[in-house]
Amino acid sequence: MQSQSTSNPCTISQWAAVEALNGTHDFIAPNNAMFARRRDLVVAALNAIDGVTCPTPEGAFYVYPSIKGLIGKTTPAGTTITDDETFARALLEDTGVAVVFGAAFGLSPNFRISYATSDAALAEACARIQRFCAALT
Repeated sequence: MQSQSTSNPCTISQWAAVEALNGTHDFIAPNNAMFARRRDLVVAALNAIDGVTCPTPEGAFYVYPSIKGLIGKTTPAGTTITDDETFARALLEDTGVAVVFGAAFGLSPNFRISYATSDAALAEACARIQRFCAALT
């Protein structure tokens, strides 16, 4: 009980919170526009893939596309996509693109991809995902 009543956020975190509340907020509008652009880029690229459905998120920095339409398909290397975990592993092994399988969040058969990176990295990752999915039979 004593440790819970006397432990507090460190002083550095407290001053950072004060500055976040009282400091300039000029960065918010440009950052909102940047992340909306990145979100839209990823959603459009993933929705262009047959068998993938990607809803537009309303917050956060992640999308959770469904791969329901890819279950049962096979990679050129012979791996059958049985679920989102097999998809994520095969995608990583074949293309170098790392995603998190949705089962980790209770969202099978979806996967999670972050769009909190550069436009160029996102475009390249989406192009690799598109090529990977197009090669499935």
